[in-house]
Amino acid sequence: MCSLCIRVCKELQGKSALEINNEGYISRKTIYSDTNSHIFECEDCGNCIAVCPTGALAPKWYTEEYAKMEEVRSIKTTCPYCGVGCQLELIVQNQQIIDVKPVKVLPNNGLLCVKGRFGYKFVNHPDRLKTPLIKKNGEFVEATWEEAFSLIIEKANQIKKQYGSQAFGGLSSAKCTNEENYLFQKLMRAGFGTNNIDHCARL
Repeated sequence: MCSLCIRVCKELQGKSALEINNEGYISRKTIYSDTNSHIFECEDCGNCIAVCPTGALAPKWYTEEYAKMEEVRSIKTTCPYCGVGCQLELIVQNQQIIDVKPVKVLPNNGLLCVKGRFGYKFVNHPDRLKTPLIKKNGEFVEATWEEAFSLIIEKANQIKKQYGSQAFGGLSSAKCTNEENYLFQKLMRAGFGTNNIDHCARL
């Protein structure tokens, strides 16, 4: 009942999604609309979990302590999901990420969004691509980076020669930093010779 979860939600996340209910338990607020359907203000960011000093709040799948704490290590890194640059710690065991914790430094000051806090399971997914793929005889086969870059340059030169620079278009991403987006637009303008550039944030 320290109410840290309520305070971080209200004062730092700006949502006020949590409250102490009539039974004395922490619960999510429920807002009833005209259609009598409930809408949660909660964004599932997990910041209430991060500040809980007792472990009373935990993810649904978190049922036990890390098996062997001596095998667990922490790696500080930057969240890859957007260009803000939030700092986080990956909790790693047996070369697999088992948890993510925010770091109390700029720019996020100990806060994370739902993707930064919970969107890490793709890293060890068996379907994740780890090498470039090139289609040969109708099938994708693994290739080296040198082969992939050579093929891109070859195809791009063919298209530019046959259809001109305006046949190209580039779509940049909010997952990149400002510097990376700058380099991308320069690649399109100076390298491909086109101003056909857009950004996913405008879609």
